[in-house]
Amino acid sequence: MASRPCRLERGAALGRILKIDEDHKIIFDDFRNVKLDVKADLVFADPPFGINFKGNLQTYHRTPDALSYVEVPAEEYPEFVRSLLEWSYGVLKPSGSMWLLSGWNNLGTVLNAVERSGFHILNHCIWKYQFGVFTRRRFTTSHYHLLLLVKDPDNYTFNKPEHYAEDVWYIKRPYRHGVRTAGNELPEELVEKCIYTSSKKGDLVVDPVLGSGTTMQVCLRMERKCIGIEINPALEERIREKLGLRESEDAEDEDHRRSTPTISIE
Repeated sequence: MASRPCRLERGAALGRILKIDEDHKIIFDDFRNVKLDVKADLVFADPPFGINFKGNLQTYHRTPDALSYVEVPAEEYPEFVRSLLEWSYGVLKPSGSMWLLSGWNNLGTVLNAVERSGFHILNHCIWKYQFGVFTRRRFTTSHYHLLLLVKDPDNYTFNKPEHYAEDVWYIKRPYRHGVRTAGNELPEELVEKCIYTSSKKGDLVVDPVLGSGTTMQVCLRMERKCIGIEINPALEERIREKLGLRESEDAEDEDHRRSTPTISIE
């Protein structure tokens, strides 16, 4: 196992499972410490971009209105991406797919890792959002890259979202004034489009870098099973808020004090 990019100390908060119901669970740990004894139909991953993002920064994980975020140091990013792809490839069924998001800064690193991963790139989509950080001496960045990867180019799920489905998506980026977010939350519409395209009702979706819980929120609404993994326990507050869970109801915590948590969904 590669060195952990996260500087969080392993303790009571890590290795804990938040059980929403039998089909929806969240593990607070580094995905590389987690072994699943079930195969997934889809992996959705919006990992840190390795660009020294500032948002109550910890190192791997997501300022004043943001909850703690964990970033990956730039020098560790190639190994981090390789590990993420290897882990995801191993957890997927032979017919499984993966959506992997990336900014432009480390896109070359990501594409190089994909080429060596065993995955096949089915599509390279662009998410165009409505605003970016103002710049004076270069163009303002207002897009993300979404890579649709499959294990078997002859056997995968693809539900065409519209009659003429293009690979550039215009989806507004949410702005929640005064709400303490995870710093870089994706719009539900974007996650929903990915999950609809590459899975069916009852399928298992795994998010190894869950963040604020948007993938879990969408899966609950779209009738997909879901396992989320998040290294930063500080995000539990936002996850519970988004899922409508209070501290003492609608979910049960399971403490797993072992080096490799395992989990299954029947």
